[in-house]
Amino acid sequence: MIDWIRLARTLQPPTSHYIDGADEAGANGAFAVVSPRDGRAVAEVADAGSAEVDLAVAAARRAFDAGPWPRWSPAERGRALLRLADLVERDRSELAVTISLEMGKPITEAYDIELRAVVNTFRWYGQLADKLTDESPRTAGDALALVTREPAGVVAAVVPWNFPLTLASWKVAPALAAGCTVVLKPSELSPLSALRLARLATEAGLPPGVLNVVAGDGPTAGRALGLHPDVDVLAFTGSAAVGRQFLRYAADSNLKRVWLELGGKSPNIVLPDAPDLDRAAATAAWGIFFNQGEMCTAPSRLLVHRSIAERVTDAVVARAEALRIGDPLDPATELGAMVGEDHLARVLGHVAAGRSEGARLRTGGTRWGTAGSFLRPTVFDRVDPGMRLAREEIFGPVLAVLAFDTVEEAVRLANATEYGLAAAVWTADLSTAHRVSRALRAGTVWVNCYEEGDLSVPFGGVKQSGHGRDKSAHALDKYMDLKTTWIQL
Repeated sequence: MIDWIRLARTLQPPTSHYIDGADEAGANGAFAVVSPRDGRAVAEVADAGSAEVDLAVAAARRAFDAGPWPRWSPAERGRALLRLADLVERDRSELAVTISLEMGKPITEAYDIELRAVVNTFRWYGQLADKLTDESPRTAGDALALVTREPAGVVAAVVPWNFPLTLASWKVAPALAAGCTVVLKPSELSPLSALRLARLATEAGLPPGVLNVVAGDGPTAGRALGLHPDVDVLAFTGSAAVGRQFLRYAADSNLKRVWLELGGKSPNIVLPDAPDLDRAAATAAWGIFFNQGEMCTAPSRLLVHRSIAERVTDAVVARAEALRIGDPLDPATELGAMVGEDHLARVLGHVAAGRSEGARLRTGGTRWGTAGSFLRPTVFDRVDPGMRLAREEIFGPVLAVLAFDTVEEAVRLANATEYGLAAAVWTADLSTAHRVSRALRAGTVWVNCYEEGDLSVPFGGVKQSGHGRDKSAHALDKYMDLKTTWIQL
């Protein structure tokens, strides 16, 4: 049994940037990483300015243009990624407690779910690295055509705080498998786990400059990466507003490719013929309250047929009120801390708007405890489609319940959003499941489940939820170029 509090007290996370295979203190000062668990500083971390970003990009450029990584065989790169997966598994406890401290996730979820996903991601792409094939189209007898997949170059990966290492691995692993070099910028709210990952990459045998990590904020370090002329590809997960900024940066610099995985306002549709209404309600509650609702795919709109709306909503409310809120380092905690006070205040602003616009607050809506950034799980029903609760991404444990009368109305309500990341439908009828899934404008649709899947399937959205896909073999397309070679015989 791991003593998580003791491990947290003895934790000594890295606090400098990691550039060209070595610590880099930089010259731009430092910032405090504050734990939402109790409001205390965990560490003072080096703050990247444009000079530090230039160093990191230059290291990645050298490693790509003249270093061994892109020239290693795919099998060699794959073996390095497998070694990295083994090292993440070895240090799983340390990484899990780091994530819990920096962003408030319950330690059980950090260890059992997030770190499992990170290990699996590096292993999956390590195993895939030497399975990719090129093409030789059939031509006339006097010519030979080759279509080869080549690494795109230097990749900047900018990732958020809600799944600090999972979302980093979804970008870093396929980019490295493709033969690219990477500059990773984690959120300034959760940089510690990513800084540790970079050091593990060197221990795994990745050459200097292949994986660099800079800690800093978006307006400075993120902007510098977005505008940098030596960055060939930028992959971002975060808000639509920042995604637009990265598109502008690309237009104002070298027209680098920008891949965006942005927000969501995901509908979870429960039809009256759902095979198990109790399971549908339990899954709806789990989906919106998992990770404190700080998840882009969170099923924040529960669309329920009017004939079963009270029953399903009552079951969700009961689940919400039974959740154990508490110290993220307590293994029994089910709902941890919001990432920080600023974010908690924004979520509470949405709660206040829901009340003022006339939605009915069924449970929650207030802070919990006297220390840390905690919010009680919150459920509103009688939500009108025009309310902010139904339109805006809240990114917290706040559920909006909307009733409908027909399947066609449910689909209209589900698609009445600028986002298109994920959706779900609960029905026992295969034809209905297929027709509704086809009609929903979303990158992923779950049927009689939520958040299921593995690395074999792609993840991403449509509309203002972004473009491009993480996970699966399709993720490699973002980090590779197709080259045609025509040989006249």
